[in-house]
Amino acid sequence: MTLRRRPLVASLAAAAVLGVGRASARTAVADHAGRMVDIPDASRVVAIGSSVTEIVYALGAGDRLIGADTTSMYPEPALQLPRVGYMRQISAEGVLSLRPTLIISTTAAGPPAAFDQLRTAGVATLVLPDDYDFDSVLRKIDGIGTALGRQDAARSLITASRAEMSSLADKLAQAAERPKVLSLLSVSQGPPQAAGRVTAADGIIRLAGGTNAITSYEGYRPITAEGALAQAPDVLMVSAQTLQALGGVDNLLAAASLALTPAGKARRVFALDALLLLGFGPRTPEAARHLAAFLHPELGLATAR
Repeated sequence: MTLRRRPLVASLAAAAVLGVGRASARTAVADHAGRMVDIPDASRVVAIGSSVTEIVYALGAGDRLIGADTTSMYPEPALQLPRVGYMRQISAEGVLSLRPTLIISTTAAGPPAAFDQLRTAGVATLVLPDDYDFDSVLRKIDGIGTALGRQDAARSLITASRAEMSSLADKLAQAAERPKVLSLLSVSQGPPQAAGRVTAADGIIRLAGGTNAITSYEGYRPITAEGALAQAPDVLMVSAQTLQALGGVDNLLAAASLALTPAGKARRVFALDALLLLGFGPRTPEAARHLAAFLHPELGLATAR
């Protein structure tokens, strides 16, 4: 008699669904498209996306996490979690090998085929919106809170976040102008990549009372010296990690004639931790306030929380 092997995904799915005790009440949560996702058990969670991981910890449910993607580097306990790969290159088999009962991700993750495999394997897979605005942050907090049975903690976090953003908006209403910000990525590898519309950089610039210097395209594209000069930015924005890798402001300004822009001449360079600045998670009000304080020093915004 010849034994036939079951496909690995199917075998792992059976272990995920049948091999784990159900520790939480059955619930259902609306995903990014408004479809209801049935969640019978939220005791073993894999988080895909740094904002998802941060929210789980912020809601006091970090003990549920059994794995996360490689972008999940905050808070510190997240660094000890088993990794399931980069969020845009997820392998279904790698995720299922951890025997999760719930996978939480955002629309920024992929590829779609991997998520189709996860759903086919029978594991509850909740995909929440990642639209680089404050509303999607609140929707993520609400959805994750419901999925994990942490509704009260989610409501408290949403209330505090709304109050902080409302206070910031009131201050920004007094600003006389909205400085033009050029956000750059991968500065040390060929021409810098400049952030256009529908990016995390564009979103945080708007929340902080600035204007994105790039409005002609979506996503990131290389920018030439001529292009940087034509945009005439008032401020250059990079991650703290990028600035450190370059060796400081002088080396940044040496790229693509950035020293000749209004921002370069005034040495107006804003840098902040990448996950804090662009994560669009529970720390987004903090990131917006840091950037707003830099863009609008006349408003006297405090950055300490």
